[in-house]
Amino acid sequence: MKLKTTLIILALSAAPAFAFDASHGAQSKTREEVKAELSQALRSGDIMAGGEIGAKVSELSSGGYQLKTPVLGKTRDQVRAELEQAVRSGDMLAAGESGSRLNELQPDLYPAKVAQAGKTREQVKEELAEAIHTGDLMAAGEDGRKLNEIYPGQYHQHHAGSAAAQSGHSNGRDL
Repeated sequence: MKLKTTLIILALSAAPAFAFDASHGAQSKTREEVKAELSQALRSGDIMAGGEIGAKVSELSSGGYQLKTPVLGKTRDQVRAELEQAVRSGDMLAAGESGSRLNELQPDLYPAKVAQAGKTREQVKEELAEAIHTGDLMAAGEDGRKLNEIYPGQYHQHHAGSAAAQSGHSNGRDL
């Protein structure tokens, strides 16, 4: 009886942790939802035990609780196949503190990686011109804002300009 009383006291003291504050962007739970979660946690032993152990009740006395089934990872054969592929391609960390991979330090010993198709020079130049035009560039400083965020009146917004162009209306101002 004493253990059950202790569990209920612990559960009730932990109940506010189950409810989310609406000011943090998450939806608050109703009293009934919190009660349902609490009763489920009590049934499954998924609640912290008293003391400084940091273990759940189900971990301390697993006889009265149903154990969770472990999530299966990769098979031994899958891990071996991945290791063999990494050894062949040199995609393994080199010894030392450099953090480099073997195929980066000695590229002539390993097969070359196939380059991904990227953008053409003209595509990159067009994107840069558009970013300059709309102020979609990082401003100097450490706050991480873009120029169009710091100086909103000085830049033509892309979505507004394309909407006006599509509808055939213009306000007579071109930047």
